[in-house]
Amino acid sequence: MRKVLVVAYYFPPMGLSGVQRTLKFVKYLPSFEWMPTVLTVSSRGYFAKDETLLKEIEPLGIEVVRTHSLDINRLFRKQEVVKMPAERVRKVLSRISDSVFIPDNKIGWKHSALKTASALMKKEKFDAIFVTAPPQTDFLIGKTLKEKFHIPLVLDYRDAWVDYPFRFYLTPAHKFVHKTMEKQVLQKADAIVVAGRRLKELILRRYKFLQYNDIQIISQGFDPEDMKVNPQEKLPRVEKMRITYSGVFYEDRTPLFFLEALHRVFKQNPKIRGRIEACFIGTFRSEHKKIVHRLELDDAVNILGYLEHKECVKYLLASDVLWVMMGDTKSSPGKIYEYIGAQKKILGCVPQGFVRSLIEETGGVCVDPFNVEQIAAAILELYDQYEHRKLAGPRPDVVDRYNRVMLTGELAKVLTNLID
Repeated sequence: MRKVLVVAYYFPPMGLSGVQRTLKFVKYLPSFEWMPTVLTVSSRGYFAKDETLLKEIEPLGIEVVRTHSLDINRLFRKQEVVKMPAERVRKVLSRISDSVFIPDNKIGWKHSALKTASALMKKEKFDAIFVTAPPQTDFLIGKTLKEKFHIPLVLDYRDAWVDYPFRFYLTPAHKFVHKTMEKQVLQKADAIVVAGRRLKELILRRYKFLQYNDIQIISQGFDPEDMKVNPQEKLPRVEKMRITYSGVFYEDRTPLFFLEALHRVFKQNPKIRGRIEACFIGTFRSEHKKIVHRLELDDAVNILGYLEHKECVKYLLASDVLWVMMGDTKSSPGKIYEYIGAQKKILGCVPQGFVRSLIEETGGVCVDPFNVEQIAAAILELYDQYEHRKLAGPRPDVVDRYNRVMLTGELAKVLTNLID
């Protein structure tokens, strides 16, 4: 079995969707004759913590090496779970962080990670290095390891670097430094993997030295094992149409317009009040709870908070419609692929672009993310389908395309081709 060093700051027991792609690659790589060793950060304060995720790889004997970091999260390591700040506070802190730390506020992990990785690579033979970002600090670590040990380097883009829609550049000089760093990392890479077509387009447009075949798309996906429910367990169903959102809200991703649309639906159609439930899984800020109360939707909104991943999936399976909201065209939320795996109807409040095309491919309904009237009309259309038992999820062939096992097989081919 060949060996790959996986460098990933974000890794369980951290929860939230940012860890899923890396965790599932690590879980299924041994099935394709690649044994991963994970280098990640030691325990610290998390916005969400999920110990059950680590149990998925425990039986496989995969080594997870943890090392300290001098980043801000270290200050909260005794708290384990840290309350997410109000969005306006988070925005300010994010802007300050982007202005002070380059490439990101995880740069304090670089020295310790390189020291530990170097010791690992001197002790045992690795055939490849796989680094995933964000944070982009991971890419800098991978670049240095490649230069030091001359081992093939694979970059995995979960989100864009320079073109990330929510990155703040204080001055043009800040952006120039990021562009220079990204270019240097890309020039050192032996293979580049991205999570979506839009990401590939952005990188090729910015860095002309790259050719089309230099970048491979390995989509986000879902784990088929997560979708298996013990027949003895009852799913948490309700006798009404449940529309579920899984994840957090930040920047232009807000529940405001959806909640205003739901309020309009009930105001114009009072008979269906009590027949629709909006369910929110994940951190739900107090300012959003105030919106629910202001719009008199307390009886129609079910706020569950963060759930362990398996419990979250149960709610997806027990829902009738799964909702995604985003205002940009450059990112590709991982939740959409779990929605596809759950084989449910998707309501996409998304702009024109790749994500809208993906949702429409599944048979979902898409509207402008900020248009209350369109969202309200979509909710009514879906309710009519629900009442007539015509709500249909994606076709099996579309679902199979995003199976994490198959996607990990594609990554294994990338790794193997570098060696062979």
